[in-house]
Amino acid sequence: MDALRGYRHPVTAARLAEQLGVSERTIYRDIKTLGDLGAPLEGEAGIGYRLKAGSFLPPLMFNVDEIEALVLGARWVRRQGDAGLAAAAQSALARIAAATPKDLRDDMAETSLWVPIGDDASAVSDAHVQPVREAIRYQQRLQLSYCDEQGRATERMVWPFALAFFEGKRLLAAWCEMRSAYRHFRIDRISAVQTLAERYPVRRGVLLKSWRAELGIREES
Repeated sequence: MDALRGYRHPVTAARLAEQLGVSERTIYRDIKTLGDLGAPLEGEAGIGYRLKAGSFLPPLMFNVDEIEALVLGARWVRRQGDAGLAAAAQSALARIAAATPKDLRDDMAETSLWVPIGDDASAVSDAHVQPVREAIRYQQRLQLSYCDEQGRATERMVWPFALAFFEGKRLLAAWCEMRSAYRHFRIDRISAVQTLAERYPVRRGVLLKSWRAELGIREES
């Protein structure tokens, strides 16, 4: 069940067998057993299996490596200059700690994996991260005041659909109405941003899939 939770699309018994180190016959037997017990599964042999949409599974216990990965990831998010994400990361760490046995809570507090604290030079540009991120979430058009590499100021109307967090840089991927093409905008070059109270006409998932195909970016499982 935990392996299936890691996939958004149907996964074959062969792939599950390889991941879990068992035979395909074992996977088929266990899938049948889970189904008989009422597990929220769908799919069939030869096509693949997945959890039904909207199903909820209680979290499994984290091991030490998983705890370190979660702590390191949350600490990295806290350094990205977005107050909303930083607060969410801190809250997530607290909830994970509250649901973890005491010995693993101690591991969380004492982990030696840290993210260095940067300077505040990008604090002004980082102020635009949260409105951009929220516009992506709600699929809203954005009006940007932007300065390109040559220092030329332009006004852009864009359909934002992805935001990449590099160390010290944030990069927005969007459909640009002026260019009628996909464009990338560095957040630190945005001087002003205004969110329009209207959705752009294409679903975010469609834009993301088309952008990945154009750039040859493999879709994550």
